[in-house]
Amino acid sequence: MTTSLEPSDARRWWTLVVVSVATLMVALDATVINIALPRAQLTLHFSNANRQWLITAYALSFGSLLLLGGRLSDLWGRRLTLYMGLGGFALASALGGSANSFAMLVAARAIQGLFGALLAPAALATLTTTFQEPHERAKAFAIYGAVAGSGAAIGLLLGGALTQWASWRWCLFINLFFAAIDIVGVALFVAKGKSEHRPRLDVLGTVLASAGLFFVVYGLSHAVTASWGNDLTWASLLLGAVLLVLFVLWQGRSKFPLLPLRIVTQRTRGGSFIALFITNIGIFGISLFLAYYLQETLGFSPMRTGVAFLPLVGGIALSAFVASARLLAKTGPRPLIPVGMVLGMMGMILFTKLPPNSDYLGHVLPGLVVTGLGLGLIFAPATASATAWIQKRDAGAASALVNTTQQIGGSVGTALLNTIAVSAATREGLALVHRHPPANTAAMKALVTTATLHGYAVAFWWAAGFFALGAVVTFFMLESGVPVSGEIPAI
Repeated sequence: MTTSLEPSDARRWWTLVVVSVATLMVALDATVINIALPRAQLTLHFSNANRQWLITAYALSFGSLLLLGGRLSDLWGRRLTLYMGLGGFALASALGGSANSFAMLVAARAIQGLFGALLAPAALATLTTTFQEPHERAKAFAIYGAVAGSGAAIGLLLGGALTQWASWRWCLFINLFFAAIDIVGVALFVAKGKSEHRPRLDVLGTVLASAGLFFVVYGLSHAVTASWGNDLTWASLLLGAVLLVLFVLWQGRSKFPLLPLRIVTQRTRGGSFIALFITNIGIFGISLFLAYYLQETLGFSPMRTGVAFLPLVGGIALSAFVASARLLAKTGPRPLIPVGMVLGMMGMILFTKLPPNSDYLGHVLPGLVVTGLGLGLIFAPATASATAWIQKRDAGAASALVNTTQQIGGSVGTALLNTIAVSAATREGLALVHRHPPANTAAMKALVTTATLHGYAVAFWWAAGFFALGAVVTFFMLESGVPVSGEIPAI
């Protein structure tokens, strides 16, 4: 038995640092580019219609290849996969930062997503196989959950600082520093973690899963730029759903499945996946609508907008460290995740009251704090429970499913809540014009602001509804009691 001073124990916690840095790099890159978009657009001269592709290219390659990336980490070993993911992500970031054309920047973002799909599951699988003792595992996943849950907000802050004080290109170049530090950390602290069973890759399963996820993510992304009534949107979603159903059917017959179905049959694990999916639908309202509200309605600069999100980060860190790290090993996920969902719902309801000229302290800060406290109670326990009791040979696949669930949930939230907000704002704007025709430009501007805030409020109510649904579902699906350590039996 080791003591807290022995090298093996210290190595585990340094492994957590390495994993957290890799996770932060992938998580913040989903939002850091958002702040840089206006400046990049001026430099590379691309249209408003095309700028969505800088986000979509990353989401498509990242979301569609996650399951494959997770299985490859099982086959190749954690350390080799981390090396490849970090190196490829850094090179893609360097390509994007030096881009001299829109096509070059889009290609770099797609390559980032590809290597991110290799890196993210390997990082989480490394954490899963490193920490097995319940109390240590709870603390480790509390830290990991705080980092992963704060990634989007940190990306907004970092993107604002780099764009305002340096150049939009540094929103991509910064990844070279993260990757360089982490490559050294992997060499020093991460074990190889290669599967002893050496199964072959499920080629048909890979094609079905990757193609299915691609069309689902594309359909949801297309709904943002087009509409839910667009034929291509529904054709892509339908094709993706059919391919994913075929994938699940094939996994039950494949000798070397890409995603062993035993991973999702355990009750608490299934509830944890649902929790992560629903939470990532609801959390979209925070990162998008609040960013627009702070900049367009309250007139915040990009840097000030990023700073304004810090209470959200603080709330996540506080609840993840204090509550999750201390309570998860004693109570299990059931008391924590439903309470976190309720807090998330309350935060969304607070955001429905945003007026056109509010003060930040009185109307924005309370919602950020309450929501952050709730997210910290969800992310850490749900991620830990989704990967607990797992066989080491399946750690990569289970970790990939965690990331896939979050990616699809975020894509659903992006498409659904954005469509709801725009539709509600349009209806409200037409109604206001009919009731009170604007007499001048100032009156028209006030009318547009009122209609926009109404759209945000409706979207926040929907997000609150998702959190409420999550509270009910997780309360009945998750199990109470002290989590049992050890691997699940093979099925």
